[in-house]
Order: sequence, then C-alpha cells, then structure tokens
Amino acid sequence: MQNITPHPTEHPPARVRFGLALRRARESLKLSQEVLAEKAGLHRTYIGQVERGERNISVDNMERLAEAVSMELWEMLHP
Repeated sequence: MQNITPHPTEHPPARVRFGLALRRARESLKLSQEVLAEKAGLHRTYIGQVERGERNISVDNMERLAEAVSMELWEMLHP
C-alpha cells in the first residue's frame, strides 16, 4: 500500500482542507454537527467523517455544506 502523506511543502488533500474549514466554520457559528447535518440534509455521522477528512466527499455535498455555513466553496478549499 502506498503512503499518501504529502511532502512537507505540499498542501494537505482537498478533503482534509475542506473538513478543517468546515469544522472551524461550524464551531464559529456555534452549530452542533447534528444541526449542521439538518441544515445540509445530511447525516450527523457523515459530518464528523467529513470534518476528520475520512470521507472522499462529493462536490455536490461540499457545496451543500458550504452553503449551510454561509461560505463560498472555493474559500473552504483554499490552502
């Protein structure tokens, strides 16, 4: 199995950057994962997996979550 750890000068994978941005946005809005999931029409456990970078999230779901935290998708992916 190949190691996918990025080189120190590289950015983390987009799913990891998105997950971290989602968690920061959710916490700044003082939303629980459950409330965010309801706003986005997704399951609470899925939100946790996305925030931890465990899910290879679809662009459609990224868009739904970005809208739910009132952010632009591109902002959440920017390193």
